Formats: sequence, C-alpha cells, structure tokens
Amino acid sequence: MSISALKMRYCDLVALPEDGKRHEILDGEHYVSALPSLRHQDVVCNLGFAIRSFVRRRRLGKVYLAPADVWLSEHDVVVPDILFVGRQRLSRLEEKFVRGAPDLAVEVLSPSTRNLDLRLKLRAYRRFGFGEYWIVDPADETIAVFRGEGDWTEPPLRLSRRAASQPPHPPQALALTTPLLPGLVLTLDQIFE
Repeated sequence: MSISALKMRYCDLVALPEDGKRHEILDGEHYVSALPSLRHQDVVCNLGFAIRSFVRRRRLGKVYLAPADVWLSEHDVVVPDILFVGRQRLSRLEEKFVRGAPDLAVEVLSPSTRNLDLRLKLRAYRRFGFGEYWIVDPADETIAVFRGEGDWTEPPLRLSRRAASQPPHPPQALALTTPLLPGLVLTLDQIFE
C-alpha cells in the first residue's frame, strides 16, 4: 500500500458521523478540534458580523462563519472561523464547500487549535494562495495579518489592544483595515469587547 493511500481524503471526512466537533484534513492528516470557548465565539461573532454587514451592504461577495468547509485539494480541507469570498471568486462556491482559497480566512485561537492555526494552517493558507490570513488571539488581544506573496514567516501587520492603549501608540495599532475591503475599519475595542 502506498503512502498516498493512507492519507485521508475529502470523501473520508464527509463520511464521519456528526459529532459536533470541527474536522479538518491537512496533507491527508485528520485534525479534530473541540468546541470553542464562549470568549472565542464572542470574538468570532464580533468580527464575523461586522465583516458580513460591510460586505452585504456593498455586495462585495460572501462571508461565512464556521462551520464551512474550504476544499483545497482531496487531502486538504479546512474550516476557518470566518471566510470571505469576493464577488469575482463566487464561482468557487459549491453546495457543500468553497472550492479553492477564499480571499480572506480568519482563525481565532483556542488552546486546542493554537498549534494547528499558527503552524499547519499558516503554511497551507500560504501554499494554496489565500489573499489574507488573520490570526486573532483573544487571550493576548492581538491580531497578526498575513497578506499576499512572501514567505509569511512574520506578519507584515501585528495589532495589539494592550499596545494601542499605551501612549504614544502608532495609528495603525488602533484599528484593523484591509485592501480587500476598502473602507472597512474594525477597532480593537470592537473586536475584543
């Protein structure tokens, strides 16, 4: 039996019984995440609803909150906490999943997903051409933003609510903006309230 035959595929993933947990595969390896904390869900809702409202008013595309599968390959299926697919990529939306990289993926860290989000998903999102990847840490109240090309070893933008509250603070530390959604301004207080 070859190594590739041992890798989990999308059809294996959808055949799993429903258990209320998040199931993902990266390079054929199966990852299961426990239900997130209420703090995690607060941050997902704050971000997700603000982005979704902005996108809907301007008819810029679609925003989905987890669970929504993103099929990157037969052996790579992820479930970002929040994802945005721009109008020009709406053809990627299929009945049960998004086929290919969305424009934006947001992961809100939990103790059970920290390693997956910071290492494995970061590499996969870069490799599969995600436009932006935001890593949101509710415990530290920080956001790391990775964009476009490059090696993604360091985020070009890192925001911290603690640093933003300490004068003098750089103006970019006060709010999150993105060239994907011109005009969207998300304050750190709004995200982490």
